[in-house]
Formats: sequence, structure tokens, C-alpha cells
Amino acid sequence: MTRTFGSVVLLVASLMFSSLVSAQSWEEGEHYRTLDNPVRTASDEGVEVAEVFWYGCPHCYNFKPLSEAYEASAPDYVNYVRLPAALGRSWEPHAYAFYALEAMGELDKVHDALFDALAGEHRPLNDVESLANFVAGYGVDPEEFTNAYQSFGVRARVQQAQSKIRGARITGTPTMLINGKYVTSASMAGGHENVIEVVKYLVEKERAASE
Repeated sequence: MTRTFGSVVLLVASLMFSSLVSAQSWEEGEHYRTLDNPVRTASDEGVEVAEVFWYGCPHCYNFKPLSEAYEASAPDYVNYVRLPAALGRSWEPHAYAFYALEAMGELDKVHDALFDALAGEHRPLNDVESLANFVAGYGVDPEEFTNAYQSFGVRARVQQAQSKIRGARITGTPTMLINGKYVTSASMAGGHENVIEVVKYLVEKERAASE
């Protein structure tokens, strides 16, 4: 009985030590960087995790299952948001499409399909007309989509997102921005799986700091 209890204690201690070593292994300046000037988060409550992506990015396409799994299992205090990057002019239509669909409440219908078409199939959906025709195939009214795409509100959302991305000095996708303060990516963390672990570490770091 004593031997069994001792084994349990050793196992728990081993797990705690392993967790501590893992947490300590994520180094600032190597696996993530801290912004000199933090950018604003969408809410003052909780911890924001922002995924900066582009529908045409093959790396974002590969990262998508991991980011979605994290989003689904993240604690309640995590505010998970997506920021469509427009790092080049050819990316802009896709950022507009994201916010147009979001404003219409239709994003869930087409989000995966846009990734498949742009990153997976490299289809030339690079203007409002081709995008409107595309989303129509998924039950989205093309005229309403065009109106939303060209609206002041969507233009403002795109500009706000790009301002945040520039403020965080993000130059590639996918990149994760944690609570407006920290940035990590596969090149820094050492792979897509490690990105999620670094995000978890930084989320808990921010959570602890707010308590």
C-alpha cells in the first residue's frame, strides 16, 4: 500500500516537474517576442488570442486544424479572434470577404470553402465579382455580399485589422498575437504544434498577471 502511494507521489511530482520544465523552455526573444508598444485588444476582459491569417496561405491552411482544435478547447477566459491579413494588395479582397461574410452572419458557411479554394486549389478569386459568384454557390446572396463588401463598416474593419497587424510588426502568416503583447509563429516556436504550446504558455502568463 505504501509502495503504491509512493509511486503515485513520484508520478505526480514527475508530471509537475515536466510541466515546469516545459513552461520554462519557452524563451522570450527565441520562441516569442514581446511588443515594445502593445496593441489594443477587442475587449478588456479575458485574454485575447488573435490568429493572423490569409486564405491563400498554404501554411495557414496546414495550421488551421491545430488552431481550430485549440479554439474549441481553450478556457472560457480566452477570446479567440481571427485577423485576415492584407500584407499585399492581392490579399486585400480576401480580408474584405472575411469581414463582409462576418457582417452578414454567413462566415461559417464559406470560411472553410475559401481556404480550400484559395490555399488548396489556388483559384483566382481576387475581386469582388469572382468572390460574390463563389459565395453564391454556398447559399450566400451575391448582391448582399457585394453591398457588404463595399460598405463603410467593412472597410473600417479591414483598416482596423491592418493597423493592429502593422502595430504588432507582423510580416507573415500564420502568426499568433497574444493579448496585444506577444507574437509567435512557427519559425520562432519551432513548428505549428509548438506555436499552440507557446500560446498556451503566454495565455496563462497573462492570466496570472491579471489576478
